[in-house]
Amino acid sequence: MSFMMSLISLTTSLTSLHILILCKTILPIQLLSSILSMRTIPLCNRQIVVHKNSPRGTHFRRAGPNRKLYFKSEDVHACIVTCGGLCPGVNTVIREIVCGLYHMYGVNKVLGIEGGYRGFYSRNTIPLTPKDVNDIHKRGGTILGTSKGESGNDTTKIVDSIQDRGINQVYILGGDGTQRGASVIFEEIRRRGLKVSVVGIPESVDNDIPVIDKSFGFDTAVEEAQRAINAAHVEAESAENGIGVVKLMGSFSGFIAMHATLASRDVDCCLIPESPFYLEGPGGLFEFIRKRLTENGHMVIVIAEGAGQELISESLSAMNKQDSAGNKLLQDVGLWLSQKIKDHFAESRKMAINLKYIDPTYMIRAVPSIASDNVYCTLLAKSAVNGAMAGYTGFALGLVNGINCYIPLDRINESVKKVVITDRMWARLLSSTNQPSFLNPKQSKEWNTIHHRAAAS
Repeated sequence: MSFMMSLISLTTSLTSLHILILCKTILPIQLLSSILSMRTIPLCNRQIVVHKNSPRGTHFRRAGPNRKLYFKSEDVHACIVTCGGLCPGVNTVIREIVCGLYHMYGVNKVLGIEGGYRGFYSRNTIPLTPKDVNDIHKRGGTILGTSKGESGNDTTKIVDSIQDRGINQVYILGGDGTQRGASVIFEEIRRRGLKVSVVGIPESVDNDIPVIDKSFGFDTAVEEAQRAINAAHVEAESAENGIGVVKLMGSFSGFIAMHATLASRDVDCCLIPESPFYLEGPGGLFEFIRKRLTENGHMVIVIAEGAGQELISESLSAMNKQDSAGNKLLQDVGLWLSQKIKDHFAESRKMAINLKYIDPTYMIRAVPSIASDNVYCTLLAKSAVNGAMAGYTGFALGLVNGINCYIPLDRINESVKKVVITDRMWARLLSSTNQPSFLNPKQSKEWNTIHHRAAAS
């Protein structure tokens, strides 16, 4: 029944009503086995995770305004920091946090930390007022600057800076590495017994943040990817045996490639990290390319940057290298695949092809957010402010099964969300592109059964 999606709990410790979201109904199955340890909030004894051992499972608090506030407006000294890679919508979130603090709660001391985490102790800060941030949502990037990766940052110096400046609300925008850093900062603040609210606002154009339905910036990335796919289709259609190859973002998750392919309808083949493929032999990619060119005279291939890494034999020595955020360094699979396709058809001499390769990666993440992302960013920012003012700390937030929730930071950091290739969405993509599953014969028989069932539902 629909009312089982949420429970209204009146507790003696809280004066306001709280909607508690059922963990059973909102978390992926693979996360249910590891129930999160309950975080007691040191500011005012409020809990983000409640009813941990309830027969109905773990519950998250629904985000929203609270009747009782922990902080007085005149006592609040907030700061905002942006870290990690760029993402559409970051400036919108900054703007709405500042305006929310000023207009909803009368807070007039908000700082911007320049240059990411290191800005706490090595860069200047800038005051932020509604006038300062009025038009920033129209720009891409971040007005505060950023630095990639949580490794190499000195947590002790960061917390020292927070303490010395008298900051008591910290809003942290960034991806998985940034949120891991936020969790470490929160633990150090808790160890020192400081009355500081730490709020993480997850960002990822790859949409690979676990638990939450969708990361802000994802809709914009999918929309902007259409331009690259359209260009590849025009190039391919205009040439004899034309092939357009488009590489999209997605180091470990193929959500952008999958959704952009479904939205476009011009894509003949979509390759993502979660679905292995092979090049040569029956059922391989080369055979499919030849078949599609024979039928249509052109084709478009979309590949996520993390796909096919195991096939790039030349990069085996580099596969264990990491960037500053601790993520595995990936080889350029788009260039590699394009060259492999060219070499294969050049050697066979049976079909001349005309291949164009497009990589719009940095164009996609640098644009301003579209309308739907702006609305989502506003929801996240306002909910973050409401939670911090109420005295919650050590939490991130996002939509979970369509409901905006406060989520403990360590739940956000415990895994990477990936495309489930036995799910309906991937089955719909295969039906749209009519591409093979690129599995061996035994796997292919099992997959076809699952695929037809899922596509029909």
